[in-house]
Amino acid sequence: MSGLPDRRERAFLRDLARLAVEAAARGAPPPEPAAEAEARGLALEGVLAEPCGVFVTLTRGGALRGCIGTIVGVRPLAEAVVWSGRAAACEDPRFPPVGPGELASLELEISVLSPLATVADADAIEVGRHGVLLQKGSRQAVFLPQVAPEQGWDRETMLAHLCLKAGLPPDAWQEGTVFKVFTALVF
Repeated sequence: MSGLPDRRERAFLRDLARLAVEAAARGAPPPEPAAEAEARGLALEGVLAEPCGVFVTLTRGGALRGCIGTIVGVRPLAEAVVWSGRAAACEDPRFPPVGPGELASLELEISVLSPLATVADADAIEVGRHGVLLQKGSRQAVFLPQVAPEQGWDRETMLAHLCLKAGLPPDAWQEGTVFKVFTALVF
């Protein structure tokens, strides 16, 4: 990714994600990024058109209501925000689909991810700065950078929770594990 979205692009991406969540909750088609950009005098170029990892997180009353995204960029950023917003609203297996009556009470957060970087060991992970992808055998799990601080976890507690999320024993991170880290622009 050549850069990060500027203030105007971040506002556009938030609007786009909100429209995607609303459309999903109402059973309507998702917004079309190009048409939405044109209506705002923006062009889908630069960072908005580059493949980028992104997550959309929905909360209600401070509690998680949905969080879906991709760690690696497989779609242009604007399209990935629409896809992630729709999926967070209706496809997070931990929650029932968002209904129209919930829309007014939802908070929305977008995390635009940097590329993954493999680190030598757990000591290289900086809690609060790094998101972490833990891989062991065929199992893997990920936490965004903001998860550990929000939960009040130190590195070891975060890694134990990542192991549990991956279906592994909580101490499985201590050997034979691959750690990949990333940072995120969260707005």
